[in-house]
Amino acid sequence: VQLQASGGGLVQAGGSLRLSCATSGRTFRGYTVGWFRQAPGKEREFVAAINWSAGATWYVDSVKGRFTISRNNFKNTVDLQMNNLKPEDTAVYYCATTTIWDTRNLKDYDVWGQGTQVTVSS
Repeated sequence: VQLQASGGGLVQAGGSLRLSCATSGRTFRGYTVGWFRQAPGKEREFVAAINWSAGATWYVDSVKGRFTISRNNFKNTVDLQMNNLKPEDTAVYYCATTTIWDTRNLKDYDVWGQGTQVTVSS
């Protein structure tokens, strides 16, 4: 089982990016898929999560209204649409899965993707 995160890049403040998390070897059914980010010198932090089966979503306060997490049943991916990006959103973004319904604790996530770099210039 592997996760592949993609879609990162360099964008100016106010711009948008769409990240995608794909899985190989299984589907996301029955799992909650989370996005986390880690900025240089900082701890990895929760950004957003979605329960694949129910579609329930959760966000950290700092991204509410700007980021949207969604599932793509056709492509079997979990996407993170990021709008109105700010320099403080600069980080490596990771996707991960857990069998726990609603958790923001990275220790509860047991399968991780390799990360994709998002850089927002001011």
